[in-house]
Amino acid sequence: MKRSSSIWVTFLALGSCAATSGATERPAAWLFRGGTIVTVSGEVIRDGDVAVAQGKIVAVGRGIDTPKSARVVDLRGRFVTPGLIDTHSHIGVYSFPGVAVNSDGNEMTAPVTAEVRAADAINLDDPAIPRAWRGGVTTVQVLPGSGNCIGGQSAVVKLKRGTLAEMLVPGAPRGLKMAMGENPKRTYGGRGQMPMTRMGSAAVMREAFAKAAEYRKKWDDYNIRLAAHVLDRRLPVLNQKEQKATAAIAAPDRDLRLEVLADVLRGKVRPHVHGYRVDDILTLFRIADEFGFKVASLQHALSAWKLAPEIARRGVGVATFSDEWGYKHEMADSRLDAPAILHKAGVRVSLQTDHPVIEQRFLVHEVAKSVRAGLPEAEGFRAVTLNPAWMLGIDTRVGSLEAGKDADLVVWSGHPMRIASRVDFTMIDGEVVYERRISK
Repeated sequence: MKRSSSIWVTFLALGSCAATSGATERPAAWLFRGGTIVTVSGEVIRDGDVAVAQGKIVAVGRGIDTPKSARVVDLRGRFVTPGLIDTHSHIGVYSFPGVAVNSDGNEMTAPVTAEVRAADAINLDDPAIPRAWRGGVTTVQVLPGSGNCIGGQSAVVKLKRGTLAEMLVPGAPRGLKMAMGENPKRTYGGRGQMPMTRMGSAAVMREAFAKAAEYRKKWDDYNIRLAAHVLDRRLPVLNQKEQKATAAIAAPDRDLRLEVLADVLRGKVRPHVHGYRVDDILTLFRIADEFGFKVASLQHALSAWKLAPEIARRGVGVATFSDEWGYKHEMADSRLDAPAILHKAGVRVSLQTDHPVIEQRFLVHEVAKSVRAGLPEAEGFRAVTLNPAWMLGIDTRVGSLEAGKDADLVVWSGHPMRIASRVDFTMIDGEVVYERRISK
């Protein structure tokens, strides 16, 4: 497992300028040495090392060579994991403190608001962000709330210092928040407006996707007609006849709401759907089948254990709580061993916080409780790293400790699932955003 020092030379040469460009001096490279390395994608390496340079993991193994310019962190007695990932957070859109002025997660003015974007409401000064570092959380999906049947687009962000553009995960597929069950009923039923019932919610979704299918067809037809007039791409300009014909083809009017839903039908946007009860999940699957789209994940989904084989067959992920339940009727079917049941059936499971319902930094505690209830420890680690990364379509970048992946990692004082263990380092893209001061 020993890696050649030539790997270091390449990365250090590429990263030397970036290492000194910030307001404070940063190490050109890091070597975390001699700890228990939980790679997630492979074996747990005892007395192992992790090498980092230029924001990437360079090597994982034992006895990695140390260049003179690297900062070496002694890991004896400590653990290293990938940065934790949460598919269901409202960090930044429901900022601390929880007052009305910070409530920006629910655009409850219409049951379908697919055009709104969580990214436009994220408060980068939310005090919960630096607190999340102390819990080892590095990446989250920030979702709109669940007051609408179709609530808006999510944002997949790394909780690092910088602008929103710097926080957004490059290449992350777009996500859409949808919601089944009590929440849309409560929002609009109290106003005497559709949807007042589960029937109404399903009808609202069907109508929205039916319009989106028509909208998609209009644009597809337009693009086909337009392309037909470009007879030879080698010509520098269209001839006069082709120019007139092209000008005569009018583009359909843009509708930002239907544009998002049409991209769901095209497979370009991933639906992440809030819901609890079995009947709500089955209704969702019927609608998805009718319109030909795939659900990326069921969110909350406390009754999903009853449908585990069907969910596994469809390849749908489940993001759920460990023991957060009971504050409304549709949460009554919760089981502490539900993640274990789902995993045994072949479902990819992740644990979530629904921050601020559970504070973001306590994500690891959700895993610990699920492992205690029967989820295998290895799957517990996957449930807050590689599984949520897969649901979000970013598992080639994050979620495991592998050479070439983003340097998002956490150093723990002891086993991460032990309540007394603390985070000593949190690193995102090779930058230490949190380092605990340890008295000697």
